Amino acid sequence: MTLNESYPNQITHKIPVGISACLLGDNVRFNGGHSRSLYCLGPLAEYFEYRKFCPEMAAGFGTPRPTMRLEGDPDQPKMVFSNNREVDITEQLVTSNERYLDNLPELDGYIVMKNSPSCGFERIKVYQENGHPHMRRVKGLFTQALEERYPLLPIEEDGRLNDPLLRENFLLRVFAHHEFRNTVLNELSMKNLIDYHSRYKYVVMAHSQPAYKSLGRLLSGQEKLPISELAEEYFRQFMQALAKPAKRKNHCNVLMHLVGYLKREVDSCVRQDILNVVEQYRRGEVNLTTPTTLLYHYLKLYGSEYVKEQRYFAPYPQALGIRNTV
Repeated sequence: MTLNESYPNQITHKIPVGISACLLGDNVRFNGGHSRSLYCLGPLAEYFEYRKFCPEMAAGFGTPRPTMRLEGDPDQPKMVFSNNREVDITEQLVTSNERYLDNLPELDGYIVMKNSPSCGFERIKVYQENGHPHMRRVKGLFTQALEERYPLLPIEEDGRLNDPLLRENFLLRVFAHHEFRNTVLNELSMKNLIDYHSRYKYVVMAHSQPAYKSLGRLLSGQEKLPISELAEEYFRQFMQALAKPAKRKNHCNVLMHLVGYLKREVDSCVRQDILNVVEQYRRGEVNLTTPTTLLYHYLKLYGSEYVKEQRYFAPYPQALGIRNTV
């Protein structure tokens, strides 16, 4: 399968992404049902090769089964059956999770199930002995273990993918993670690392000015590190910079920087028209795709090869329609 033409040719296969099995329609939930995700099985399935997993089934709990919940200390909750709170099943689940994570194949993202005491990404209740939940909410046991083992792996919850900004940010990180693995780590060299950074400079700038400067310093040659350590530190800072959605004002800053590449070749009235559209985006009157499409049209005609290759214009396949929503 070939990805959308707007996306680079070096990624021509589906991206490996882990997923909670119930989201693919497997009947593994406590009630014998599933939580099939139309979005995961629809648009994303065109680009993702899913590796499914259900912590409860892997731990030997069949279906249907009693509901589970977390109890005790939010810092170290235990898992119990709701109808038999005397039986602590935490160790059985944790051991199974660790066995799975020990053998986890290379992935570029993970989609987990909302509200699950195993797979939930956030806001999971931990109950006190009096039956009331603590004010503090936590991650599910499996998701917490996954995040601790692979802190740079993009992880998102299916329900949060309904939020346009969170969806855009997750997909950006998945595709960036995949590209780094395939173009830098698979053939580690200073040239490949610098080439990657050159393509992603404006993506980083849109997320964090401090990270943009820090990554530039890291690759300036002042850090006398072996290439393996340098790449590891670069990727750590890079993925941390992308961890939260970029703000509209930062996108505007990047767009204005990019308009500067047209200063000599394009008439000032045309540049002003582009800046007017950027201002419309800043005010929330148009989506991000409007200024980026207009700007890239002129950069394709008059810009340098360097600016044409900026991943900022195509961080993921255009066919996903993500920038029409942010």
